[in-house]
Amino acid sequence: MHPILILIHLAAAVMLLLWAVRMVRTGVERAWGSGLRSVLRTTGGGVLGMACAGAALAVILQSATAVGILAAGFATSGIISIGAGIAALLGADFGSALVVKLLSFDLSELIPVLLLAGATLFLKFEHRQVRQIGRVILGVAFILLSLRMVGAATEPLRESAVLPQLAGWLAGDPLTAFGVAALLAWGLHSSVATLLIFANFAASGVLPVEAAAPMVLGANLGGALVAVWLTRGAGLPARRIPLANLIFRGAGSVIALLLLQLLPHPLAHLGAGAGAQLVNFHVLFNLCLLILSLPFTGLMDRLTATLWPLPEDAVTSTTWRSALDRSALARPNLALASAQRELLRMGETLEAMLRPVMEVLELGDDRGIRRLREMDDEINKRHSDIKLFVAELNRGVLTEDEARRGLELAGLANDFEAMGDIIAKTLVSQAADKARLKLRFSDEGWRELISLHARVMANMQIALNVLVSGDLESARLLVAEKAVLRQLERDFHDRHIARLRSGNLRSIDTSDIHIEVVRALKEVNSLLVKVAYPILSDSGLLLESRLAKPALVSI
Repeated sequence: MHPILILIHLAAAVMLLLWAVRMVRTGVERAWGSGLRSVLRTTGGGVLGMACAGAALAVILQSATAVGILAAGFATSGIISIGAGIAALLGADFGSALVVKLLSFDLSELIPVLLLAGATLFLKFEHRQVRQIGRVILGVAFILLSLRMVGAATEPLRESAVLPQLAGWLAGDPLTAFGVAALLAWGLHSSVATLLIFANFAASGVLPVEAAAPMVLGANLGGALVAVWLTRGAGLPARRIPLANLIFRGAGSVIALLLLQLLPHPLAHLGAGAGAQLVNFHVLFNLCLLILSLPFTGLMDRLTATLWPLPEDAVTSTTWRSALDRSALARPNLALASAQRELLRMGETLEAMLRPVMEVLELGDDRGIRRLREMDDEINKRHSDIKLFVAELNRGVLTEDEARRGLELAGLANDFEAMGDIIAKTLVSQAADKARLKLRFSDEGWRELISLHARVMANMQIALNVLVSGDLESARLLVAEKAVLRQLERDFHDRHIARLRSGNLRSIDTSDIHIEVVRALKEVNSLLVKVAYPILSDSGLLLESRLAKPALVSI
C-alpha cells in the first residue's frame, strides 16, 4: 500500500476514535447529565468521597477533562471547595485509566451486536433517553471499530525500513518520546484516545515498549494540559483545580520517567504482551498518583492560591459601582435613565442570587449561604440609593410623565428588594434548617422544586429584558406566567399531600421546608411580574382589579 494511503487510513481511524469517544460522552450527558452533576455536587466523605465520585463520573463519561470542567464550574459557584475539586479530578484521571483498560480488551466480536442494538434504539424509538442510550452503544461500537482500523492501518508499517530507526530513536531518547506524546494528547484533546492508540501500536509491534512507556507518561501530562487549556477563560478560583492537577501529574510523570531509566525492564511484570503492559502501567501510575496525592490536596489548594493569587482589581471588583448620576438631576430624562440602569444592575445581582439557590438548598454549605447574604446587602444598598435618588429628583420640576416614571422605578426597586429578602431570609433559612437537621427531599419533590426554580429563572430573564426594552408582547407573556405559576403551586401542593398520605418519610420530614420553598419561589415570580405592569397599563391592557363586577339588584 502506498505510504500516503496508509497515513489516510490511519488518520481516518484516529478521527473515528475521537468522534466515537465524544459520541459516548455527549450521549451520557444528554441522557443523565443533571443526575451526574448532582452526584458531584452532593458527594460526601471528604476528599476520598470526591475522588470516588470523580472516578465514577470519568468511567461513565469516558473523560477526566469533562469532570474537571464540571468541578471548576462548581468551585466558581462556591458549591464545592478547591480541595474537593482537586480530589475529584485526581479520581477522574484514575477512572479514565480504567476506561482505557476496559477498551483495551479484544471486544471486536461485539461490534456487529453493538451496531445493531445501538442503531435500533437510536432510529426506531422516539423517547429521548432511549435514543441517547442507543447513541452511547453506537459510540462504543465505533471505538472498537476504530481500534480495529488502527491495527489494520499499521499492518504495512511493520515492513517499513524507516520505522525501526524511528522506534529506536524514541527508545533511546525518552525525553523526546515523553514530549511528543504530551503534545499529541493535548492536540487530540483526549488522553483516552491517545493511550488506546499507543497500546494498539505496541500490541502490533509498531512501537517498542522502551519507547512507549515514556509516551504513556507524556500522554498523562498532555491530558492534564487539556483541562488547563479549556478553563483558561474562567476565573482564577476555578482554574486552580486543573492547574493543581497539572502540578501533581507533572511531578508524578517526571519521577516515574526517572524510575523507568533506573529500573531494568520495569514493565516486564505488568502483563504478557506489550499492549497489556502499557495499559497496566497507565492504570498503576494513576492509582499510585491518586493514593500519594490525595492527602496533599489541601496543601496544593494553598500552594495554588499563593502561586496564582487573585489580582487586586479582582478582589475589589466585588465592591459594586453605582450607575446613579447625581450630576444629571437637573435633567430629569438623563436622571431617570441612570436610575433605570441602576435598577437593571439591581436585577442582575438578584438574578445572580437566585441562580445558585437550589444548590445551596441541596447542600446547605456555609460559603454559599454567606455569599447570598452578602449579595442581599448589595441589593439593600442599591434599593436605598434609588429611593433617595428619586426623592431628590422629585424636589425639582418634573412633568407628569417624569414624576410617574420616577415612582414606577422606585416601586420596582421596592419589589426587587423584597425579592432579595425572600431569597436571603426565607430560602436561605430553609437551606440552613435542612442542613442542620440533615434532611433530604424525596426524589419527586426535589424534581418539582427544580422545575419550579427553572421556570422562575426563565421569567427573571424575561423581566429584565422587559425592563430594558419595554416590549409589549414580552410583558404580556410575563404576566401570563403568573397564572401558570399559580397553577403549578396548586399541582405541586396536591402531589405533596399525596406523598404525605402514602407515608413517604422524606416528604414527611421535609414537608414544611418544601411548602415554604414553593411559596417563596411563587412570591418571587409574582414580584417579577410587576415589571410588566407599567407597560401594560400604558397600553390599556391591564385590568385595575381581578374582582368581577357585582350584579345589579333590581328593587
